[in-house]
Amino acid sequence: MEPGAALAWGTRTYVMGVINLTPDSFSDGGRFDRPAAALAQARAMLAQGADLLDLGGQSTRPGAAVISAEQELQRLLPALELIGRACALPGGPLLSIDTFRAPVAAAALAAGAHWINDVSGGRRDPEILAVVAEHGCPYVLMHSRGDSGSMDGLAHYSDVVAEVRQELLRATDNALAAGVRADQLIWDPGLGFAKTTEHNLALLRGLAELRRDGFPLLVGPSRKRFIGAVLDEPRPRARLWGTAAVCAQAITQGADVLRVHDVGPIAQTARMLDAILRPT
Repeated sequence: MEPGAALAWGTRTYVMGVINLTPDSFSDGGRFDRPAAALAQARAMLAQGADLLDLGGQSTRPGAAVISAEQELQRLLPALELIGRACALPGGPLLSIDTFRAPVAAAALAAGAHWINDVSGGRRDPEILAVVAEHGCPYVLMHSRGDSGSMDGLAHYSDVVAEVRQELLRATDNALAAGVRADQLIWDPGLGFAKTTEHNLALLRGLAELRRDGFPLLVGPSRKRFIGAVLDEPRPRARLWGTAAVCAQAITQGADVLRVHDVGPIAQTARMLDAILRPT
């Protein structure tokens, strides 16, 4: 697959490896915030079966400090450019940028990124939609409410699946009005963002309802605190098997992309489920 090529939705499950270029991400902050360390992790993830790499310079965990766009780019661009040069081979990875800021998205796309992954779905900086429309790149439109400081207080739903769907549809309408094409959009239900443990579990039971709207579905459960709550496991890096169980459920419900830290085990999980569920 050439970098930037469209993925064959519905034929297999794709695995997106998370590379946090931050000192304060919830499970691996500071481990990959130097370009050389990020490149080593990128190579390891690709060897383990990653199809995409998602680079982020702004932590979005609950309570995370918000940095400026300039600081975000200082963290992001050296690693993006190094990974892009080192991995720019036929069949190389798609490079996704985890940002909600238009200037960061524009600079990253100019530096060789292929996707934009926006945890705010265009809420935090609506100008990002114009950037995505101009470049024609895939855009992960995630459901969330508020920001890192306020989202826990906004986890109120009567029917979490129906309300997440309606809010994703409204965000989709905004994106289309800004010139983004429907075939650029990937939906993400935003597990852990303004959701309690019970909300996350209900969403996982109802993912197929979201997939029926026709947009590819990305699910990012990796090491999240709702898994820790169910398993009584406070250590994020010890939540691998809970993450694998969630990923298996997501695949059975029609998820197209899994965003994870532990690429090797989840890539094996996805390949096995695909062999069972998608034998062609």
